[in-house]
Amino acid sequence: MRQLFGTDGIRGVANVHPMTTEIAMQVGRGIAFLLKNNKYGHRIVIGKDTRLSGYMIENALAAGICSMGVDVLLVGPLPTPGIAFITTSMRADAGVVISASHNPFQDNGIKIFSRDGFKLPDQQEKVIEDLIFSQKMEILRPVADEIGKAQRLDDARGRYTVFLKNTFPKQFTLEGFHIVLDCANGATYGVAPHVFEELGAKVTPIGVSPNGKNINADCGALCPQLMADKVKELKADIGIALDGDGDRLVVADEHGDIVDGDHLMAICAADLMARRKLKKKTLVSTVMSNMGLEQAMERLGARLVRTQVGDRYVVEEMRRGGYSFGGEQSGHLIFLEHNTTGDGILAALQLLAIMIKKETALSGLANLMESFPQVLTNVRMAKKMAVAAIPGFQKKMAAMERKLGHDGRILVRPSGTEPLLRIMVEGKDLKVIKAMAAELAELAGNACAV
Repeated sequence: MRQLFGTDGIRGVANVHPMTTEIAMQVGRGIAFLLKNNKYGHRIVIGKDTRLSGYMIENALAAGICSMGVDVLLVGPLPTPGIAFITTSMRADAGVVISASHNPFQDNGIKIFSRDGFKLPDQQEKVIEDLIFSQKMEILRPVADEIGKAQRLDDARGRYTVFLKNTFPKQFTLEGFHIVLDCANGATYGVAPHVFEELGAKVTPIGVSPNGKNINADCGALCPQLMADKVKELKADIGIALDGDGDRLVVADEHGDIVDGDHLMAICAADLMARRKLKKKTLVSTVMSNMGLEQAMERLGARLVRTQVGDRYVVEEMRRGGYSFGGEQSGHLIFLEHNTTGDGILAALQLLAIMIKKETALSGLANLMESFPQVLTNVRMAKKMAVAAIPGFQKKMAAMERKLGHDGRILVRPSGTEPLLRIMVEGKDLKVIKAMAAELAELAGNACAV
């Protein structure tokens, strides 16, 4: 069992264990300790989103890394995929992102990329935990000129902006497009507007005034209705909503109708299939993706491979199977041809390129798949409890699954980032699946309240 790391790094309320400066310093020391055993130049990139607590965690991480004789490159607020890019571009040994992604501002987190731009596998995170809770690092405490130093990389945003623009086909321009862009008051606020404007678009930005406390607050990919309403009001061509750390994308078509990650994956997979660039004719997504996406892939002559929830697991399966494209319903879209992790801005550019090439508005592309009704319910857990320990839960769920048959499914899983039990019921009849989800939620809620 891991004590600190979850499905996406370490995450929690800032200044409360495990998201304390003490743990952050030890994490920095642990990463640096591992790097001292390799032959490279010993530099680690640190970036963050716009949370108030980012300052204290950034300083603690940097102190821990420097204390082990490794140098630090501080890039300030930059999207998570930007940190992955800068890490590989600068030939650094690792990249660290200080962000709790879509969580509210009082939370924070630490995610680690290896020198190849991919998130550390579970085994290496476990090694860092073992180092923190043992005395192994005490054998190496550099002194004098062997202590590391920290310096700012002032042009990181510019480097990342150029990289993103280079993923957009050079024969295309965004002239004539009016884009409503919601940056969630997060890490993309200093990059995304420039990318789309420099490619020729008219941009109406919202969520670009971070104050340390308003990240993800009623805006961005988690609350895309603000963006969608603005599209309708201004009669814009498309709305783009990013999350706090910039690795998710949710869009709205020209009518203000929201298009989620499943539909975006269908659109992009169809384009890749047509260009013979969908490796092994396979799309990788998670167990949360709609059954309609699976059917859409079958119609394209492709297949859908599912993983457990978490973009890191999608990427791991893509690398294992030699696949090129994957993502999540929540809006993580991973184009391994371009970057090593989900990238909301990059994904939006690929979508816009398809619209230009097909000379079709987004509404004309989004009907490529038809979604089954899906009900998602979160039950807050006062205490950790296995599903098998909830009285009558599994028996009730099995009976529901028999009733749904091949036209639906039920997925129950604990959240990897919050104290929640997530219940998803999918099927053709919305009234039926709503009732099923409510009954399961009541069973779980009663058990956890005891």
